[in-house]
Amino acid sequence: MKPPILIIVTSTIILGTMIVLFSSHWLMIWIGFEMNMLAIIPVLMKKFNPRAMEASTKYFLTQATASMLLMLGIIINLLYSGHWTISMIPNPVASTVITIALAMKLGLSPFHFWVPEVTQGVSLSSGMILLTWQKIAPLSVLYQISPSINPNLLVTMAATSVLVGGWGGLNQTQLRKILAYSSIAHMGWMAAIMVYNPTLMILNLAIYIMMTLGTFMLFMYNLSTTTLSLSHTWNKSPLIASLILALMLSLGGLPPLSGFIPKWMIIQELTKNDMIVMPTFMAITALLNLYFYMRLTYATALTMFPSANNMKMKWQFESTKKMILLPPLIVASTMLLPLTPMLSIMD
Repeated sequence: MKPPILIIVTSTIILGTMIVLFSSHWLMIWIGFEMNMLAIIPVLMKKFNPRAMEASTKYFLTQATASMLLMLGIIINLLYSGHWTISMIPNPVASTVITIALAMKLGLSPFHFWVPEVTQGVSLSSGMILLTWQKIAPLSVLYQISPSINPNLLVTMAATSVLVGGWGGLNQTQLRKILAYSSIAHMGWMAAIMVYNPTLMILNLAIYIMMTLGTFMLFMYNLSTTTLSLSHTWNKSPLIASLILALMLSLGGLPPLSGFIPKWMIIQELTKNDMIVMPTFMAITALLNLYFYMRLTYATALTMFPSANNMKMKWQFESTKKMILLPPLIVASTMLLPLTPMLSIMD
């Protein structure tokens, strides 16, 4: 993609999300979603091949359907309330339709089928944008309408998302699909807490974005898209192998790492609201996610896979990619646990 076109497309994606974030008018929010969706298509088709075309088409059709449902919900709300402001939604039908539309945009179960397919079809950098930046706008709208959302609907979608995100990733060898299922599971955790404490959802989103960005950047640095190519990392760059180990365990939510903070606080908050079964179920299904992260860490850092030569020294060319944000992202994705008391006071 030529630089001027890239600048125009990127700025439209950013502007679309910003319009959604800062609008209090339903029509402006809808326009922001549309701008964002139409501008991301060229980014997804950056590597122009049939798979990218197919992925972009799937993405477009899903998002267009979600936008249509969102507009339907907005119009039902307008007919019942008489205003366009994003505030309490008095009509339960409008609230349900809008929630379902935003769940489709996020890839919450049972509308999750497009996420692994689209992520697998596009390049690593496009997949990174898809699983991080594209989640911000729908979650911000859910945050604003959280008092009017039907809790049973959202909690059901959250439970199925956590389950699908765990089961789906078990048998995968493609890294992008694994991260897509991981994203579905994380969205489930965010949806579960949305009605009870929306601020915790923001915290979870921030930590999820940092961990996913760091993981994608490490894979891009390595040019790895499968578990097999990742398993040769020990020979090429042992440090990267150990960083992938730390990040994977953090994504799985193991205690001394940053990924444990949102899981801990969400389970605590749900328990405070007299929900016992839901957090127990989510904690058990999180073990499925941890299993496939552990498979990746085992392949990357814990075993020495056979290499083409018998020497234990580097033999491939050095990567010329400049990953400027990688060190701070890795630190933030693994070492934030001591800040938990401060974060709990904020929320």
